[in-house]
Amino acid sequence: MGLMVLLCALWGLAQVAVKVGNAGIAPVLHCALRSLGAAALVLLWCRLRGIRLGMRDGSLGPGLLAGLLFAGEFLLIFAGMDRTTAARGVVFLYFSPFVVALGAHWFTPGDRLTGAKLAGLLAAFLGLALAFADSLRLPSARELEGDLMCLAAAVLWGATTVVIKASRLSRLPAAKTLLYQLVVSAAVLPPASLLLGESWTIRWAPLVAAALAYQVLIVASASYVAWFWLIARYPASRLAAFSFLTPVFGVAAGALLLGEPVTPVLAAAVVLIGFGIWLVNRPGPARPAG
Repeated sequence: MGLMVLLCALWGLAQVAVKVGNAGIAPVLHCALRSLGAAALVLLWCRLRGIRLGMRDGSLGPGLLAGLLFAGEFLLIFAGMDRTTAARGVVFLYFSPFVVALGAHWFTPGDRLTGAKLAGLLAAFLGLALAFADSLRLPSARELEGDLMCLAAAVLWGATTVVIKASRLSRLPAAKTLLYQLVVSAAVLPPASLLLGESWTIRWAPLVAAALAYQVLIVASASYVAWFWLIARYPASRLAAFSFLTPVFGVAAGALLLGEPVTPVLAAAVVLIGFGIWLVNRPGPARPAG
């Protein structure tokens, strides 16, 4: 419980860090630098811990798939956050637990949809509808484009979690699972940045450097090792029992640190999505002994 609350706070603040870093680094290049730095740190960790990184465990196929999904997810997040606010982006990004719940129903034995989970999905869809309605009131279509990118990233995030849970990756050390994703994304994202015509001129400033360091050292390294350690040991759809806090932390961080507006409609969307996450992931009734 304590670890999940801490992770939620770190991930909520991460969206603000992305916005701040994007002020000095082109979005996809920014994401690539994050993956490169984090991959180096996780590789060092594996060496120090004696974690074997060979491919004879049959994990290469699912590892490459998870890595490609991870790369696509973060390309969309970083590009999306360049178009919309951190407060809005985190609301759409945290549709991910519902993708996990749907995927786990089909691919993870014993993790089935229930009436409560279906009610949670309905609450989440209502929350998304409110958030999109709020998007239509914004001054340009750029924010709506960013919102859609963050929603697509949520689908890829959920798919990555299901791939890990339903494959050999769930039986690997958490650091090796993470390293697959960081290495693949570090290889894929720089060419993607060039293909998208991004400038590789970086406007360094103390806040830009601090934002990148926070993402590399805290978010993409330490927090993800902890996350993959958790999803390898607990039911995928239950891990988000406290993840309704992340959009709350993210919206609050965007408002307090960046001065982003939080409309009543967006606040209602956060409440609905948070309530839906809680319904989807709340523990089931205890079975009687015997």
